[in-house]
Amino acid sequence: MNAKHLLLPLTIVLALPALSQARPVSFTTELSPYKGDGAYVALYLTDAAGKYKQTLWIAGKKSKYYKHLADWARGSGMKPAEYDGMTGASVSSGTTLKLTLEVADALIDAGYQVHIDTAVEDKRDNRSEVVVPLTTDGAGKPTAGKGYVKSFTYSF
Repeated sequence: MNAKHLLLPLTIVLALPALSQARPVSFTTELSPYKGDGAYVALYLTDAAGKYKQTLWIAGKKSKYYKHLADWARGSGMKPAEYDGMTGASVSSGTTLKLTLEVADALIDAGYQVHIDTAVEDKRDNRSEVVVPLTTDGAGKPTAGKGYVKSFTYSF
């Protein structure tokens, strides 16, 4: 994939039982330039204690490689129900993955964190490369990853 920006408009409601209010949240993950294949990227939520709660998106279509997204894989159990309908192509070096998802209002400012795991074939895997609280104060503030992610932001 040679596109500089990969735009995936999505509507996925991430809701707990009895929650009906949601808002669109845009997640932007810019990868640094690197040599090698496209990156597999897992975006997911954990609660305040760090316990896995919900998959937001998996970039990379071959599920046999999901085990390299180690923190996500452990939390989700890699059960297809955790990622069905929430996958797309891997993300190429130096490109940007943009997602817009519906997120339950009750998850915002409630101690939840957005995590990103990344992996590239024959290169280093990065567990919880990015971890940011899902808060109104954090919206629009870029966070650098510790591996392939150059910058991550979310906005309402």
